[in-house]
Amino acid sequence: MKYENANDVLPEELLKEIQKYAAGKLLYIPSGEEKKAWGETSGYRDQLQRRNLMIRNKYAHGVTVSELADEYLLSLDSIKKIIYSKKNDRNLTYFPALQSAVQYANAGMLEEWIQCYVLLTRKVAPILNDFIKEEHLYFGVVKFPLRLIQRDGIEIEENHVDEDNDVAATPPLLIQYEEGKFYCIVQKDLLAALNRRKVNAYPTIIVLKGNADYKRFMKNYGNILFFVDKV
Repeated sequence: MKYENANDVLPEELLKEIQKYAAGKLLYIPSGEEKKAWGETSGYRDQLQRRNLMIRNKYAHGVTVSELADEYLLSLDSIKKIIYSKKNDRNLTYFPALQSAVQYANAGMLEEWIQCYVLLTRKVAPILNDFIKEEHLYFGVVKFPLRLIQRDGIEIEENHVDEDNDVAATPPLLIQYEEGKFYCIVQKDLLAALNRRKVNAYPTIIVLKGNADYKRFMKNYGNILFFVDKV
């Protein structure tokens, strides 16, 4: 490390103050940046935590140790260590309900909740895996007016009445926004049930397919939809 003469780098007033406490001593002055744990700067540590959480979620929903080892290219022992270790899991437990989705969203892991819901709970057909592609953006969980969703063969009545009973125990809607319109693709059964109950607005995650749709959505809806941050 190269040493500098304090006379050359410190203001005279500051130098006089330091001399009162450490005249003639060799000082180390830290950069002021908080020391980060391994992997935090590159984001690798966060990626590992997200991966490990997904492994535990999948195991809890019936995926075997052998299948997980094949999927993540890890040894059986490594998978077992991840499954039985609870550290750094941010106290998140997946279940297909609004409460769980909000917890994941608050932890910055909404995409992980969506993957669990689509893959583990709904077990959707491959054509619907578009919901979990990396290039997608996700906005939510927000209170969303159901009248904006395209009918697409689903009868949506007018003059709905809000009905929040048991909302925390049901999952949020996944609604795709594309070219200025909202579509329900995965959960038409849930949407139909909400219609029968005459629910006007319901917690929803908006799936955006690209930057153009994101900019259009933010311009028209980004500041008028209220986030659901607790249940």
